[in-house]
Amino acid sequence: MRYQKFLALIPALLLCAVPALSQAAFGIGVSVNIAPPVLPVYVQPPLPAPGYIWTPGYWAWDGSDYYWVPGTWVEPPQGGMLWTPGYWGWNDGLYVWNAGYWGPQVGFYGGVNYGFGYGGTGYQGGYWHGGAFFYNRSVANFGSVNIVNVYNAPVSRGAISRVSFNGGQGGIRAQPTPGERTAMGAHHIAATPMQLQHEQHAASMPAMHMRQNGGRPQILTTQRAGDFAHPGPAPGLNNHHAAGAGAAMQMHGGPGHPEGGAPAEHHEGGPAPQAMRAGPAPGQGGEPRGQQREQQREQAPRPQAAHEQGHPAEKHDDKHDER
Repeated sequence: MRYQKFLALIPALLLCAVPALSQAAFGIGVSVNIAPPVLPVYVQPPLPAPGYIWTPGYWAWDGSDYYWVPGTWVEPPQGGMLWTPGYWGWNDGLYVWNAGYWGPQVGFYGGVNYGFGYGGTGYQGGYWHGGAFFYNRSVANFGSVNIVNVYNAPVSRGAISRVSFNGGQGGIRAQPTPGERTAMGAHHIAATPMQLQHEQHAASMPAMHMRQNGGRPQILTTQRAGDFAHPGPAPGLNNHHAAGAGAAMQMHGGPGHPEGGAPAEHHEGGPAPQAMRAGPAPGQGGEPRGQQREQQREQAPRPQAAHEQGHPAEKHDDKHDER
């Protein structure tokens, strides 16, 4: 009798387990024998509010097909946390997904050039200091949001690549640096519930799947995680194949410029970047070329190198290095 009751409970138990199983699929261990598609070119949507951090788009796997998870702005789980993007890595004949995570430092993400400050090593889109997040306006699109903690620093301009996986034939040849290995072994916080919901929503949309979109999804970004009703700029804006492009847009320009955006303001030998109110850069529209932006009296801390992220910035009196 008890055995029969147990058998009757099995369908209910399996039904309860479905959410947990589907959520577990977003972690490490998903293995595929087909290489993920190249990363599409897209324009970053405007920052929705202060405190959000950009998380780049990526190709996920649903068991039978790749699907695109749009890049989006996300609220970190707590102050001082930076996002290490997930990446596909070649391992013993299979492409294995290494899930992204939050931590005080950015770890290894396969050397994949996700753009917007995630150029393959570390993060150059901003840093934490004194409980506040400072944004690098050379890679962040503020839109009409008033941001005070802002600095300007050019990002590294390495070889332009849209390859989305590490290792294997045609993959990126990159190994973790000592600093990235340390970050990988530090305390991590998993993707937030909103990030998981964002990925699940993308998986439920046939148009996001490679089989249907041919690697060119129509929804490339959203302004907030899970908000597919308000997607970012449509693909095909301007010229996505311009040569010699910068590194701020995906792939590679300045905010509002898919490729070949104007370089960030930078004065060799000048003082450390100043905190200022966000607005369009001179000559990029919105603000008259001769109009000066309002600046705070005290300097913003010096931007940190990739291996220093998550720690208070040091003060430097000499000129800051161009990255």
